[in-house]
Amino acid sequence: MEDGNPPDGERGFIGDEDYRKSLGEDLSTTLDLRTWEKGWEVERLISRIRTQVSSAETAEAHIRATIRQEVFPDLKRQTRIPEAGVYEASPDRLKTIFESRLFTGRVEAVSSIAAFHDSLALGITQIAVAIVGYGGVSGTFSQRLYRKDVSARTPDTMKVVQDCLKRRHERGMRDDLSMLMRRYIRAYAERALLLDRSQAEWLIGPGNPCSREMLSGANYRPLLSASLDVMKRLIRHHKKFVFVPRELDEEGYLTIGSALKPGEYAILHTLEEDSSYFVRRWHYDGRMGEEALAFVKEYCPEVFIGLFRASEQTPPRLFYAHREHVHIAAHLALADSIVRPDRGFPMLLDVADASCRGVFGSETFLGLVNDAYTRAGSKHHLLGGR
Repeated sequence: MEDGNPPDGERGFIGDEDYRKSLGEDLSTTLDLRTWEKGWEVERLISRIRTQVSSAETAEAHIRATIRQEVFPDLKRQTRIPEAGVYEASPDRLKTIFESRLFTGRVEAVSSIAAFHDSLALGITQIAVAIVGYGGVSGTFSQRLYRKDVSARTPDTMKVVQDCLKRRHERGMRDDLSMLMRRYIRAYAERALLLDRSQAEWLIGPGNPCSREMLSGANYRPLLSASLDVMKRLIRHHKKFVFVPRELDEEGYLTIGSALKPGEYAILHTLEEDSSYFVRRWHYDGRMGEEALAFVKEYCPEVFIGLFRASEQTPPRLFYAHREHVHIAAHLALADSIVRPDRGFPMLLDVADASCRGVFGSETFLGLVNDAYTRAGSKHHLLGGR
């Protein structure tokens, strides 16, 4: 759910030196068609790919060894956090946590899905959230939002048409309202419902508890205020949570995590630095940026960023947990991930996702929309939806 793009004004450009270091040749060489191979020389291609892969793997093995020997032992001094370091999860403790917390329903996970339909006449966004534990589905919740361009009742028909054309032209370039509904309101609903509707002792969520969507509030004050309130209650009062992103896109964390052995987890640093970096670069209106930054400075030092690895066959996973319960949170995430060593990701999050899609799948939603258009006599509603 989290936006992988940098904030406005932060997009960079690749320089000549960057290109040369990454690819081993100048851009001018790449663009010189005389350097391109003719035809399909299979043997030469296989040989070159194998050489490049072998060289890259050798280099990565050296990096992993150096991280284990030099970086891991020094984490506590580098971060000045007493809890920082690499730990080996106890098999007995993992078993106990699974049997006494996960299996007994004392842990619940959340997942959400957004389905939408866009046509010239109408836009419909459906946001759905499911909360589940191993004891069953705790609750499913949904909301549908409707956008209509032609709603004004005025005798000036031409003005209505002009306003409609203007809105649709601007929306074609950047549909901020749709993004607000599909990403930012969805992120808020996911965390708010998990916090307010789950009765479990422990909460599991996907992504970052203080995600970019939550910290920015789409630059909309009511949403930012509501998002900050949810995060404050989660961090200050509930505390027993662990969030695990479905994908680990940040290559720095991925490199550190690749040096972990199966069953190990690392506590790296607090969430304050990463969150501050984003907030300072997001373009807020008025004093909203000061409010977001004040929240980050007060609350994000209480949230730790860590890494764990469930098996040799799976990539490392990032996790976020409260300072007071970080070790239990790491064991809980690991215990639920080793159930499926081929995936190495908390199974309860996958169960929540499957439950949400099973109840509120986009196919069912779009089927209802198409049926409504048919009954309304529309033959060309220019359907576009997911």
